[in-house]
Amino acid sequence: MMTDARAQVLALLADAVLARSAAHRTHPVRVGIDGPDGSGKTILRAELADVLRERGADVIEATVDDFHYPQSIRYAMGRDSWEGYWAGAFDYAHLINDLLGPLGPRGNLNYRAKSHDLIADLPIEGGWLDASPDAILLVDGVLLQRRELIGSLEMAIYVDVPFEEAYKRLAVREGFPTDPEARSNLRYTETQRHYLRTCGPVERADIVVDNKDPAAPRIVKNAQS
Repeated sequence: MMTDARAQVLALLADAVLARSAAHRTHPVRVGIDGPDGSGKTILRAELADVLRERGADVIEATVDDFHYPQSIRYAMGRDSWEGYWAGAFDYAHLINDLLGPLGPRGNLNYRAKSHDLIADLPIEGGWLDASPDAILLVDGVLLQRRELIGSLEMAIYVDVPFEEAYKRLAVREGFPTDPEARSNLRYTETQRHYLRTCGPVERADIVVDNKDPAAPRIVKNAQS
């Protein structure tokens, strides 16, 4: 059951998203839900989408995980290489051309939310849909404030969780070691450290949510609508 504290945070996030949406009536407002693996981005996206729909909004949901490169590119520098993950995990060209661009100010509103099947490691054909100009896009994923994506989002929400807590969740969810410094985790830990150093996602985000305790999240930085 959702706590009152979490419901209150979701209501405040919905207020901010709707305020930003009101300023972009010619195209959907594009909201990125950023943060490290295990921070709770996908759950937050789904819950926020429910709140927005309850208020009458037309919501499109997507995840950057559906825009991976194939394994031949992702692991070209080795399965443990964080540099390889940074350089080759996600296909930003497809993310922009298929989703973020069509829903942007010069887009034609014809979009798709997936370009790659991660499990089958195969490209996806088709899946194109037409969006309403007053729709709201919620897309979650890691590294959403990279330089490649500057100008492709109207709002960024950063879900902040310490690495130690994130890996506890990933241990339960995916069997990861709980130590952020474990060799098999460094591909992701070092990527996130590089991201924090070079892109400043916490500072650049419109809203920062402290989600260390999912039952009692806190908004520690507010949006300017």
